[in-house]
Amino acid sequence: MGRRKSSRTVGEEGNAIVEFLGAALLLLLPVMYLALTLGRIQAATFAVEGAAKESARAFVTADSVAQGEARAGVAVSLALADQGFTDVRPADVLSISCSGSRCLDPGSEVGTIVRYDVPLPFVPPGVRSWVPLSVPVEAAHVSSVDRYAGARQ
Repeated sequence: MGRRKSSRTVGEEGNAIVEFLGAALLLLLPVMYLALTLGRIQAATFAVEGAAKESARAFVTADSVAQGEARAGVAVSLALADQGFTDVRPADVLSISCSGSRCLDPGSEVGTIVRYDVPLPFVPPGVRSWVPLSVPVEAAHVSSVDRYAGARQ
C-alpha cells in the first residue's frame, strides 16, 4: 500500500484564518460605521423634536418676547445636550415665528423650527470645510398662547 500524497502544500497552513479575519474586517467595519452614523442621526432626530416642542412651549409661557427667546434658547440647549450635542449655540439652530404682529397676544400661535446638521463621525473638521459631510435634521412645532392669559408684550 502506497502512501497518499497530501493536497496541501507546505506553508499554507493557517491561511484560512487569516482570510476569514480579513474578510470579516472588510465587512464589519462599514457595518459598524453605518450603525454609528445612524445612531447619531437618530439621537439628533430625538433632540431636535424635543427642542422644537419645548422651545415653543417655553416661549408661549413667557411674560415678554425677550424672556421667551431666552427660555426657548435654554430649552434648545437642554434638549440637544441631553442627546450629546453640546457644541451647539441655540441661535444657530433655532428660528421662531409668530402668527400675529405681537407674539404673545392671547390666542396667537408661535412656531419654532430647529435645524441641526449632524456631522459624520470620524471626519476631521478640515475635510468638512471643503466638502459638506453632514446630514441635516429638522423639526418644527407650533404652540398657542393661552387665550385667557393677559396680553403680554
